[in-house]
Amino acid sequence: MARNLMFVGTASNVGKSVICTAMCRILHRDGYRVAPFKSQNMSLNSAVTPSGREIGRAQAVQAEACGILPNEHMNPVLLKPMGGMRSQIILQGRVYDTRSARDYFLDCKEEIWEAVLESHRFLAERYDVIVIEGAGSPVEMNLKSQEIVNMRTAEMANASVILVADIDRGGVFASVVGTLQLLEPHERARVKGVIVNKFRGDPGLFEEGRRLLEEYAGVPVLGVVPFIQDLGIDEEDSVGLQSDRYRISGHSSADLDLSTDRRTDSPAGSHAGSHADSPADSHGGSPADSRADFGSLRIAIVDVPHIANFTDFDPLFLEPYVQAYFCRKPEDMRGADAVILPGTKSSMGDLEWLWATGWAAALREAQADGVWLFGVCGGYQMLGSRVCDPHHQESNVAEYPGLGLLDSVTTLFPEKVTVLVEGELSGNFTGVAVQGYEIHMGHTMHGAARRPFAQTRRLSDPGRRMEGAVSTDGRTIGTYLHGIFHNDAFRTAWLNRIRSAKGMPDQAVSVRAQETRDAAYDRLETVIREHLDLDYIYRQCF
Repeated sequence: MARNLMFVGTASNVGKSVICTAMCRILHRDGYRVAPFKSQNMSLNSAVTPSGREIGRAQAVQAEACGILPNEHMNPVLLKPMGGMRSQIILQGRVYDTRSARDYFLDCKEEIWEAVLESHRFLAERYDVIVIEGAGSPVEMNLKSQEIVNMRTAEMANASVILVADIDRGGVFASVVGTLQLLEPHERARVKGVIVNKFRGDPGLFEEGRRLLEEYAGVPVLGVVPFIQDLGIDEEDSVGLQSDRYRISGHSSADLDLSTDRRTDSPAGSHAGSHADSPADSHGGSPADSRADFGSLRIAIVDVPHIANFTDFDPLFLEPYVQAYFCRKPEDMRGADAVILPGTKSSMGDLEWLWATGWAAALREAQADGVWLFGVCGGYQMLGSRVCDPHHQESNVAEYPGLGLLDSVTTLFPEKVTVLVEGELSGNFTGVAVQGYEIHMGHTMHGAARRPFAQTRRLSDPGRRMEGAVSTDGRTIGTYLHGIFHNDAFRTAWLNRIRSAKGMPDQAVSVRAQETRDAAYDRLETVIREHLDLDYIYRQCF
């Protein structure tokens, strides 16, 4: 049976996912057959496995770092917040139910725990080492008796545990010592050491702090890991929108109002905080107005309240002649060359928000002014004339008017589509091959004059089908294909179409998404090897 190494955190967003990804890469490079595992995840950033199952994006990233394909047993329970204190429960990659947090804690746990046991057993029979990730803090005392993702999983797997703390936030001594004190004695005995993560500056200045922390905690500090700028690895959830990766011209999405449905991986969910001023309010203009390079395209991404799979757009942030940014207010879109309407867990709720906040009118005006629009998944649905919800999957409203920018109607159904797809683009992009994945609960119908975006084949079905839609002038595109901008040839062709319309010169492919991801894993491995006592981990934890 496999050996189990588990990383738990003193809080959410301390870097557990990144440390787990690094250890997956290191163990893989050191010759182990290794797989990731997180019994329960709460995130709207998800991925599709080759078998057509849905798991948290972090575990798919970790599987890639292990050099293996993801599968549903790596994340048997995925909670996807829907608003109104309700979450869709994905069990071993399939929709299981939609419940409130209270009902989930009280009613579902034993059946779900059996699935966790089954999934861990599946991995343990096939791999040498399982790298297990916890969620939030293991000592949320009001939830501890019910939660299934931290020390209960450690006990089940007989795992050695390493505690990860974020020194960048401050309070590292209290968070480490407090966490250890609140663990039961038999749980605390599993903790083999502490990692101090996200350290800025000279680690030599923390030597006395390291000694004191070991004295207070009673376990060794296994490493002081530096703060890694621009890591380039997919974020687990929307808290990541506050990271430096999404910063532009001195601003980040943390400057915007993120008070709606910004949840951590804690099962109960929590808000990342709200911010009173947007960049336009506090700096006299939108991020696009302060661009550093006059030759750059400006790509605004609407930060809808229930945004999902925002990592779709990561390659745009790496493009040297593109300034991409998330915005929450219509005025932040001012001066953008293109606007992206991203995926969402609630097309109905976010449509209502678009109309109520002035976004709908602003987007319609932008299209009339020649701005390029691109909708992905839920964003594609919202570009149509209406979205219908006859089974009340997302709301108590039977239908809601769309933006009317594509001739299409979407109907939401209980059945969820989760598939990997490949195909070839149509129209102005004919001949460009693409790969991606679909995760949606709606079916979209089009008018007779539809111009499809692509001809695709689902990997589970050899038949080809028309996918997405393009406006007559080619400037408005809708597609269900998540990961579309990770296709280098398409991303470059789309950006060049916008450049051509503006009288700007074309650019060659300058960013290769997969090579960038591989380089990010290698960089992460190098940093962690340098700053972590791997000899101790191998000796004491295996």
